[in-house]
Amino acid sequence: MKKKKFIFWVILLVIVIIQFVPLDRTVPEYDKSGDFIAITAPSMEIQQTLKRACYDCHSFETKYPWYAYVAPVSFWVGHHIDEGREHLNFSVWSSYDAKKSDHKLEELAEEVEERKMPMTSYVIAHSEAKLSAEETERLVRWVEGLRKGD
Repeated sequence: MKKKKFIFWVILLVIVIIQFVPLDRTVPEYDKSGDFIAITAPSMEIQQTLKRACYDCHSFETKYPWYAYVAPVSFWVGHHIDEGREHLNFSVWSSYDAKKSDHKLEELAEEVEERKMPMTSYVIAHSEAKLSAEETERLVRWVEGLRKGD
């Protein structure tokens, strides 16, 4: 019994201590005119879809929910955001050369069409990010149009 009590207190102490390890939420300076939406000028409908379903993890415009301030969940959220920005960061779109931006557009269309994005774990916590079949088709069609130069 004493061993279980000791383990409980150790775990509780660790949970309390990790609350003091902050998630880095700093936003680097960047040129907002180089943002994907600023450059591609999509319709308001597409803009809203991108902001609602993509920008939290794939831009510097992340809106951190309350649970992103509670460790260890904050570590998991931070990792997902870092990884998302590493794969695609709409905020620095102008820094991508033509070949890289075309590849990013190809991946965007593919991931959305195959329903890999937005991630299921994100949609569970953010139901507003779930894309309907119509929204998915519209976004994919628009992205493919960008790739063709339409």
